[in-house]
Amino acid sequence: MSQKVISFHYTLTDSSGKTLDSSTGDAPLTFLEGSGQIIPGLESHLREMKVGEKKHVVVNAKDGYGEKDPANVMEVPLEKMPSKAIKVGDRFRTGRDNHSPVVTATKVTDTHVTLDGNHPLAGMDLTFDVEITEVRDATDEELSHGHAHGPGGHHH
Repeated sequence: MSQKVISFHYTLTDSSGKTLDSSTGDAPLTFLEGSGQIIPGLESHLREMKVGEKKHVVVNAKDGYGEKDPANVMEVPLEKMPSKAIKVGDRFRTGRDNHSPVVTATKVTDTHVTLDGNHPLAGMDLTFDVEITEVRDATDEELSHGHAHGPGGHHH
């Protein structure tokens, strides 16, 4: 079976119906099937859908960004942080390169900052409203790179 490249528009909402992310007004999201680019609980629905089809998909936390892992939460002395002006909700990388994990400050005291390395959507059931805009066979180049190259199969 050939791998597909699937493009879709989506609106992601949390359990209270608040919009967390959406591709509306933007280019659709494009991914290579089976490459781990999108959460498994959503991909399993998308690969069954046809172009133009719309669907309301609920993804449990375990099939989304996973449950929150307490081991990913740490308390760090404020003096070890690059800035003393840290507020709850601030996000930054733990290292100097773009592949370092991102952490979120969840608590700030006079002496310490609590950093949460879990994905911001971990532990949440997610609701997606999706519409398929394109389904096509992946090109050899995409298969060798392990990711889709957007509409028409070329790099952006």
